Amino acid sequence: MKIGILTSGGDCPGLNAVIRGAVLKGIKSHGHEFVGFRDGWRGLVDGEVLDLPRHSVRGISKQGGTILGTSRTNPFSPGGGPEVIRGHLERLGIDAVIAIGGEGTLAAAQRLTETGLNIIGVPKTVDNDLDATDYTFGFDTAVQIATEAIDRLRTTGESHHRCMIAEVMGRNTGWIALHAGMAAGAHAILIPEQQVSMDQVTEWVTDAHKRGRAPLVVVAEGFVPESAETAHSHRGLDAFGRPRLGGIADLLAPEIEARTGLETRATVLGHIQRGGVPSAFDRVLSTRLGMAAADTAAARGWGTMVALRGTDIVRTGLVDALGKLKTVPAGRYEEAAVLFG
Repeated sequence: MKIGILTSGGDCPGLNAVIRGAVLKGIKSHGHEFVGFRDGWRGLVDGEVLDLPRHSVRGISKQGGTILGTSRTNPFSPGGGPEVIRGHLERLGIDAVIAIGGEGTLAAAQRLTETGLNIIGVPKTVDNDLDATDYTFGFDTAVQIATEAIDRLRTTGESHHRCMIAEVMGRNTGWIALHAGMAAGAHAILIPEQQVSMDQVTEWVTDAHKRGRAPLVVVAEGFVPESAETAHSHRGLDAFGRPRLGGIADLLAPEIEARTGLETRATVLGHIQRGGVPSAFDRVLSTRLGMAAADTAAARGWGTMVALRGTDIVRTGLVDALGKLKTVPAGRYEEAAVLFG
């Protein structure tokens, strides 16, 4: 078969390792031919591809970002749609598509599959919020980057006797905040899944200060304060109609300073968590998922995605990853909260 690969949505450490795994396994084991669509769904809508022979993926598993480019193009936006995409696939002689992306990408893949297109999904998000897979590649790297950055903030906070707030990614889930906060020894971790009052946050910060510590607060970008109904968003919507989150730390800092009298500084880590080389764990997971995607194509498992269950790579329906976020269980947060203050 001739298979097209695309990477869509936010970039993520491990994307290139997926591409490499799929191409090498597909060529060596199944005799597939591969091309890449440029810039995610945009390349599929415009019919813009580049060849992916074996030598083109040499040594790319350790590289961050994606050699194919990415975008947040919605394939159903004006100028797109299943008939346009089907026309390009037929013209280019492409039999199937491997779509690597997060919730928005996989939702679009499911809709296109329902129109008869041959698509296989590979789950990708640093947020680790996709259901039907235990972990998504990119998450481990994001946690490592966030932990190192928070460690650096701690030294500045201790030198100046300040309260430091670190805002991390995660959209509507708190996995990065929970893991990075626990790893860095945060005195408070604020996540979307748990409503926490400002009185409680103040108590945690004050208790840490009384013990001679420089309070450290880690907050997920989707955290909703008790005075708000939705997560803070001031940058509009993305191509799939979802709010672009970010900036909650800047709202919390003056509130904490006013309540405690401690000089409080906020740092938004932002896109730094998605950049750079992937961790060893993410390189291995990405490679295994790419190889499994090539096997799934050979088995004509259209409408499915590859996923991690325990230590095994399995196939599951695209629909299993949609409609329900994998959120942080209350027990996991309570476990961490024992260490707060």
